[in-house]
Amino acid sequence: MRAPDWLTARPVAHRGLHDFARGIIENMPAAVTAAIAGNFAIEVDLQLTADGEAMVHHDDALGRLTEGSGTLLGKTAAELKAVNFRDTSERMMSLGDLCALVAGRVPLVIEVKSHFDGDRRLVARMAEVLSGYSGPAAVMSFDPDQVLALRQTIPDRPRGIIAQANYDDAYWYKLTPEQRRGMLHLRHAFRTRPHFVAFWVNQLPAPAPWIARHVFGLPLLTWTVRTPEQRERAARYADQMIFEGFVPGG
Repeated sequence: MRAPDWLTARPVAHRGLHDFARGIIENMPAAVTAAIAGNFAIEVDLQLTADGEAMVHHDDALGRLTEGSGTLLGKTAAELKAVNFRDTSERMMSLGDLCALVAGRVPLVIEVKSHFDGDRRLVARMAEVLSGYSGPAAVMSFDPDQVLALRQTIPDRPRGIIAQANYDDAYWYKLTPEQRRGMLHLRHAFRTRPHFVAFWVNQLPAPAPWIARHVFGLPLLTWTVRTPEQRERAARYADQMIFEGFVPGG
């Protein structure tokens, strides 16, 4: 299948259209509602819980935006929905909550967060929830194994690989050298068969996304666009931007 036109038709609000100064927190209902009001697509992150639920949250542990501590994987969905977030009275959503809130009004671009340990339960739960969702939704991950799981589990949903030119910074040291090598240059693409690529804006242009876009015809999203220079780079080298910190056209 080809990636649908709606994937690149409008800018994608990174973790929703959040604005901390206005009390609109990333991945929270208000950020989703603001993105819908602006007619932007919405990028969100999913984490797995102890009881197998898919929760909308970027970090794999509490503390940065919330009270409390501990990993999301060590808590149930009910426990996470009771967590207090700083500067807002809102609560963490499940993927089902998100789908009910959006109700197909704008596209969703959903990132599967991964511990790179082969655990595919989050993809399985995502597939269950999205099987009952008729709105436009694309799925993606940094982890090629999760993209392969998406291909095998929900082949009819547009799927993408999130990538960058190298994985040499400290964040990626948790992976083995073999895992990092396997992510380079989209060399897994004939196995994972992504329908689109989401590439780090600071590393554009780069050979792998150029080949994916111009040779294989895969749409190219780029993240995370915050500055005028990044916006110019996105317009020059990609088909659409995943943005935060400003309102396109505003």
